[in-house]
Amino acid sequence: MPGDLPDYYFRIRENGAAVYRVDTENRERRLELDQIAVINLRKGEVKPHGDRTLSEADTAAIRDWMKAREALLAARDIDDIHRTIDHLNLTAQWAQSRADEAALDEVTDALLLAMHDLRAVLVRKKAERLTK
Repeated sequence: MPGDLPDYYFRIRENGAAVYRVDTENRERRLELDQIAVINLRKGEVKPHGDRTLSEADTAAIRDWMKAREALLAARDIDDIHRTIDHLNLTAQWAQSRADEAALDEVTDALLLAMHDLRAVLVRKKAERLTK
């Protein structure tokens, strides 16, 4: 079992993670997680837990995890947008073919406002890109 486990465990939090060193080499031969740091991805901060000093190996592992996590979250964002496009297409099909008046009355204003807001943002951002 000890050979199969990573040296570090990252418990995901709202905007980062708590970092634990995985310890299997103790007297009781039990798995222990020793918290060594807290990561804030938004600020790019790594704070050692308590009065700890992080080793170079700790810092390298944490930076590698942060890089991989940011790439994963960026990929998820794009995937969510592609799903939104699919949902918009499915919503258009629903509105055209299956929706009754009551259902349309319930969602039309909210959808129109959201789509108007999205269109305004996209047009503005495209204009900014084209003027660069």
